[in-house]
Amino acid sequence: MQTADILEKIDIPRHRLYYLEQKGYIHPQKVPRGELEVREFTQEDFKKIQIIWKYLKQGFKHRIAYEKAMQELGSRQLEFGLQSKNRVG
Repeated sequence: MQTADILEKIDIPRHRLYYLEQKGYIHPQKVPRGELEVREFTQEDFKKIQIIWKYLKQGFKHRIAYEKAMQELGSRQLEFGLQSKNRVG
C-alpha cells in the first residue's frame, strides 16, 4: 500500500503521516522507482496509522496517541491469540 492509498483510506493529512514516520511511530519501506523513492506500507502500518489518527482527532498528543494505539493493537492481538487457541483446543 502506498502513501496515496493511506491518505485516501484514512483521510489523514500528508504532513501528519510524514510526521508519524519522522517520529519513528511507523516504518514504511522505501522502494526506489526511477529517480524517486515510494513509501510502501504494510497492513500493520495501516492499522497503526488508522488507530493513531483516531486518537489524534480526539485531541491526544502524538506520543499519547501512539501509546494508546499500541495498547489497542496489543489487546487485539491478545484477543485474536486467545480466540485461535480456544478454537484449536
